Amino acid sequence: MSKKTHILIIRLSALGDVAMTVPVIRALRDQHPDLTITVISKPFHEVLFQTLSGVNFIGVDTKNKHKGIFGLWQLYLTLKQLHITHIADFHNVLRSKILLKFFAFSAVKKAKIDKGRHEKNEFICKIVKPSKNIKTTFERYQAVLSHLGFEIDLNHPSFPIKQTDILNKLDLKKTNQLIGFAPFAHYQTKTYPIDLSRKFLELCHQKSWQILLFGGKNELNELNVLAKNLENVLVIAGKIDFNDEISLISNLDLMISMDSANAHLAAMQGVKVITLWGNTHPMLGFSPFHQPNEFAIISDMQKHPLIPTSVFGNKKVEGYDDVMRTILPETIIDLTEKIIKKS
Repeated sequence: MSKKTHILIIRLSALGDVAMTVPVIRALRDQHPDLTITVISKPFHEVLFQTLSGVNFIGVDTKNKHKGIFGLWQLYLTLKQLHITHIADFHNVLRSKILLKFFAFSAVKKAKIDKGRHEKNEFICKIVKPSKNIKTTFERYQAVLSHLGFEIDLNHPSFPIKQTDILNKLDLKKTNQLIGFAPFAHYQTKTYPIDLSRKFLELCHQKSWQILLFGGKNELNELNVLAKNLENVLVIAGKIDFNDEISLISNLDLMISMDSANAHLAAMQGVKVITLWGNTHPMLGFSPFHQPNEFAIISDMQKHPLIPTSVFGNKKVEGYDDVMRTILPETIIDLTEKIIKKS
């Protein structure tokens, strides 16, 4: 491609979805070094791209400066100055569609993601599942770039260098295995029960592992209860800013996460990730990047054959509130030991 080729990538959504773009954009940058890349997303997400040298970032303030049609027009005028030649819409929602409409009379080549809603709906709340595989989100991003003429290989990824300064900042000695545990998720049906989380941590206490608890500030009280009287368990939530949290995650030997953003924040940095799945399922394409299938622990589908009940875990189905209870702490411990022994 010409050095003047400039691709704009749009993904304005939730943290986990944006984190999933990072390994794809890294591959694009590495395999097309002459390409100019600009990413637009929420300002808070800029830290996700801090290790991607040569990738420009523009924060989109959808609540104020870039709110509504007029705000999107202002964003378009800013982007127009960058001489964009290609647009990859990784989001395909009303905002991104309007933005693409503004470029309608320019020579910009455009492509948008196919979210595969029909294929995903065939799996939801069905006892008999279709036999065909559903594309992963990463493959869908890859297809958008391919449509624009940028072929990328995701099978041999590169990852950023670990940011070890944060270990000194937190006085963490990297002598034992450093394991992250993030028991919460946006929806209750994807959250690991508090009592089982505590039992898991008590089992970890018998090992020579340092456990770091991740979560939001609104979950701090529950995390402190989980860590009480367990000297090898440290609550990270609320102690460091998001930038440092990303750096800290890069040093983990393993992240144990629900189907939530923490899984993707770890995977985008090449960290091994165990995921626990409640009413959602990795077959719908949201498994973290470059993780083997055996790293996913799925709730008992013999007892709960309608899993997945929704794509994002936001649909309540009678009798499916406690599916996570079919994932035993001992099961997580066994898989953790297996992964650590192989490392």
